[in-house]
Amino acid sequence: MSEHDHDGETEHGGCGCNHDHENPWPTRSLAVAAVFNVVALVTQWTHVGPAILPKALAGVAVVLGGWFLIPGAWEAARRLRPNISLLMVVAVIGAAFIGEWAEAATVVVLFGVAEWLEGWADRRANRAVRALLELAPDTALVKTESGTVERPVAEVGVDAVVLVKNGERIPLDGVVARGNSAVNQAPITGESVPVDKRPGDSVFAGSINGEGSLEVRVTKAAGDTTLARIIRLVEDAQEQKAPTQRFVDVFARYYTPMVALLAVLVFVAPPLLFGGEWSVWLYRACVLLIIACPCALVISTPVSVVAGLTALARRGVLVKGGAHLETIGKLRALALDKTGTLTEGKPRVLRIERVTAGEEETLQVAAAIDEHSSHPLAQAIVAQAREQKVAFKAAQDFQTKPGRGAEALLEGKAVFIGNHRFAHELGVCSPELEQRLSAIEKSGLTAIVVGERPTGGAPGRVLGLISVGDAVRGNARAAVAALHAVGVKQVVMLSGDNQRTADAIAREVGIDHARGDLLPEDKVAAVSELRARFAFVGMVGDGVNDAPAMASATVGIAMGAAGTDAAIETADIALMRDDLGMIAEAVQMGRRTLGIIRFNIAFALTLKALFLVLALFGITSLWLAILADTGATLLVVANALRLLREPSAPRRSGAEREHVEAPKA
Repeated sequence: MSEHDHDGETEHGGCGCNHDHENPWPTRSLAVAAVFNVVALVTQWTHVGPAILPKALAGVAVVLGGWFLIPGAWEAARRLRPNISLLMVVAVIGAAFIGEWAEAATVVVLFGVAEWLEGWADRRANRAVRALLELAPDTALVKTESGTVERPVAEVGVDAVVLVKNGERIPLDGVVARGNSAVNQAPITGESVPVDKRPGDSVFAGSINGEGSLEVRVTKAAGDTTLARIIRLVEDAQEQKAPTQRFVDVFARYYTPMVALLAVLVFVAPPLLFGGEWSVWLYRACVLLIIACPCALVISTPVSVVAGLTALARRGVLVKGGAHLETIGKLRALALDKTGTLTEGKPRVLRIERVTAGEEETLQVAAAIDEHSSHPLAQAIVAQAREQKVAFKAAQDFQTKPGRGAEALLEGKAVFIGNHRFAHELGVCSPELEQRLSAIEKSGLTAIVVGERPTGGAPGRVLGLISVGDAVRGNARAAVAALHAVGVKQVVMLSGDNQRTADAIAREVGIDHARGDLLPEDKVAAVSELRARFAFVGMVGDGVNDAPAMASATVGIAMGAAGTDAAIETADIALMRDDLGMIAEAVQMGRRTLGIIRFNIAFALTLKALFLVLALFGITSLWLAILADTGATLLVVANALRLLREPSAPRRSGAEREHVEAPKA
């Protein structure tokens, strides 16, 4: 059932075959067995050649196809733990015993095909993860005192400087030391647009350099790069079983011996109690054993989970195991931290309002004063002036006014910059100005007053007002709408800022409910309340400061985890870039995965029940039973692998998205 099986019973609790898909001989042997089986059937139906010929050809097919049956059956018999491989061998022996050699060979071949398909599905679902291993180059051009030397990346140490030419892949995580270029980070963060890099910017191993040449100072060894951590996390996640998979495993563990007991009863009870023919009921017992094979059932969940995990990893969403993938598929409420999640996490100038001077003059005076300050608000104003290419002269006699602002001399004039309180102290507030300042503050922004202070009896004047705030991310409103569209009933913002600011941002982005003035322990309590109401609750934060609230949620989600060890380690799900829209994608993928798993399980169980009834009444045959089982396996595998396709945009609907997803024709 699984290429990882080594103990006679698979990790899925199913067939227990112990074949190696990297070894080509089982596949070739199966192909030859299939040819012998077809020839045996043809000679049996056409009566060409001696009567022994079909049986001889079928016997060869049974032997050649035994690669997929014998090892698992032998281990099961040796451990006295019956599995499907053992039951299939018993069925084949029974068919041969009553002279149905061609049908026995058909059972062996079709069972081998089903096993090969399951191995192929596993390889197909893991192909994207294995491709990650090939993203980072094996060697790097290291700058030394004697020149540039090519070395294996495993031998390149931290703080070494490597040269990355245009069009080449970056070999190791690091910081740009020299050069400018656009770098394609899609393999790491899922971003489709190249990101401009300049000295001081971080770059990741496996990303692709654009037209420029870069010198990168290495910050992490080969085994510790973001790419290496992604690969380890995805591989570990695929080893962790989802709740549905654990249920199926337990079911299969008890199901297999029960089927064996039922087959024995079907074989012996009718002849002993009702005088039935032994050969007829032996045949029906063999058919029952084949029909009961839970291959399609046990493969339905792991293939779906692996496909879902891999599809999200390719888009820059790391989910640490099938349990979290199922959980996010059931999400009913989502709590969001404000700073750094809904907002950019740093102050920015959002608006400049004219009072007695123009916007440019206001910004010139403000930047001239604030250039002397290290306060975050002051730095935001200076950055805005430089971004708008507004030239400003240096101010003299700079003095800070703690808790209020600062003042200085600019071209002989006494100028100031400060908060509402400082404007009051200087006596420059008017009723009209009071209204404007109050409006800014009600919108959740910080109001900064810029002007000339009163001197020598001359009245002061206000030049303009600057509104500074933590800017809302550009896609925040669309992301919140997408979350509602995929079935998240309530999106809540949890913030340490004051309630007025929280409410203003909530209105701007479409948040259902906002809670401000929260300490870390208050956020934990808020998440607990949401769990009591909605059961399945996610918490989105930076993976460090919000760790307690994330831990108390059903699933913790960290944003912007690329290059951040703590964020990746803390969260159950890590978004490799600061994009809230990725959460809706993850929820949608979780819902699709759950829908496909449920359909596959229901389909497999329904088919088994139908054919079990047909077997008891003697309506079906050995080869038809195994053909149905193989077809069911192929169908559930194909249905699961649809998860690897690019997802459609979240559909807007008031209906819940937890429906069962059937395979498309």
